[in-house]
Amino acid sequence: MFQPRRILEESVALSIQIIGGGLAGCEAAWQIARRGLPCVLHEMRPLRPTPAHQTDCLAELVCSNSLKSESESTAPWLLKEELRRLGSLLLRCAQNARVPGGHALTVDRTVFAAEVTAVIEAEPLIELRRGEVTAIPEDSITIIASGPLTSGALAEQIARITGAGRLYFYDSISPIVDAETVDTEIAFWASRYGKSTDSTDDYLNCPLDRDQYEHFVDELLQARSASAHIPEDDACYFEACLPIEELARRGRDTLRFGPMKPVGLADPRTGRRPWAVVQLRQENLRAQSFNLVGFQNHMKFGDQARVLRLIPGLEKAEFLRFGQIHRNTYINAPALLTPTLQLRTRPDVFFAGQISGVEGYVEAIATGLMAGVHAAAWATGRNPRGLARETAMGSLCHYISGADRFNYQPANITFDLLPQLDEATRLKFKKDKQARHAEVCRRALMALEEYSCV
Repeated sequence: MFQPRRILEESVALSIQIIGGGLAGCEAAWQIARRGLPCVLHEMRPLRPTPAHQTDCLAELVCSNSLKSESESTAPWLLKEELRRLGSLLLRCAQNARVPGGHALTVDRTVFAAEVTAVIEAEPLIELRRGEVTAIPEDSITIIASGPLTSGALAEQIARITGAGRLYFYDSISPIVDAETVDTEIAFWASRYGKSTDSTDDYLNCPLDRDQYEHFVDELLQARSASAHIPEDDACYFEACLPIEELARRGRDTLRFGPMKPVGLADPRTGRRPWAVVQLRQENLRAQSFNLVGFQNHMKFGDQARVLRLIPGLEKAEFLRFGQIHRNTYINAPALLTPTLQLRTRPDVFFAGQISGVEGYVEAIATGLMAGVHAAAWATGRNPRGLARETAMGSLCHYISGADRFNYQPANITFDLLPQLDEATRLKFKKDKQARHAEVCRRALMALEEYSCV
């Protein structure tokens, strides 16, 4: 575990303000305090409640009590292992609050939140202030970790400094599949009407005949919807990001004239246009994975897997991420942030947690840790230095700051965010995915050891 150098308070040029007492904000505050620096942590609850939270504790878990897999050599395990080695407070509290949960790190929500709150309140370098922040300080270093339920007044301030068009209030996420599990004997590369970029076809297309399409629609309409963890203000969806099951309810051919339109494409096996087609787009900055274009949905994950595997070419698909659609507040991070999570136009402002565009509890903790480390460096006149791309945390920050700004979607940690292994190593483990993942983890932890935590 890294032991950060303690810094004299007299060397601090600016105070550090952290907005949001969730997972990211608490981890950021702890990392700053570990470096001997004072900071102020703002949490609006209980003075200003949210629709989702039930208590006034910090770091309250809302949607689940699972911090995902603890099976060695999985991507969630790697991210947690890096956090442990970097001295994460919240991973320590999670371990103390752990309850039986199979291969997952599952916690007692009440015990977890209470322990985090007690540690933060007992730390003399962290001043906890209860109350809503409605303006971003001009004379302080600020970490914005206000989460997906950012209050309206603060959201307006964020829109003011980032540009209103770069702040999203609706999260529309399409499923992502492992490229190795797509059957390319059925799926074919082509762009509509032969239009492509860089002399290559942009899409992998899964063709459906009429019977396959009708069966797919039948099963889609019968699929169960995921329950909303956060109550919605209304039941309306933006027309630009309608769930595919909502489109299907509008008429059996609606999907064929929407995300599944086959125009401009010919199946090389038949030479004819398919009745419908599902297009897969290679993910920007994601190695070996495909996004199902326009397939955001609100189905339960089990039903999602069952229905989507009815698509020809995806019968054995492994899903790296399932589709979602829900209310969320997050910025267009690739257009705004550096790899050290700083606002490009105001490097004294950092973003962390779900508002930066990460999905998942551990991902929020990870960006909180990095924002805290970087803010502490900035406060003492040093340039923040990010983790290597070979690490899970480094790749997560790289994705946030470097993904396609025109098609940005929040991300969980998966191996496809990390750089591919070199060709010789890939060939060595070509038929052994588990060994290949273990090698990615070994490489990441070696790179982490070389990182001197400031």
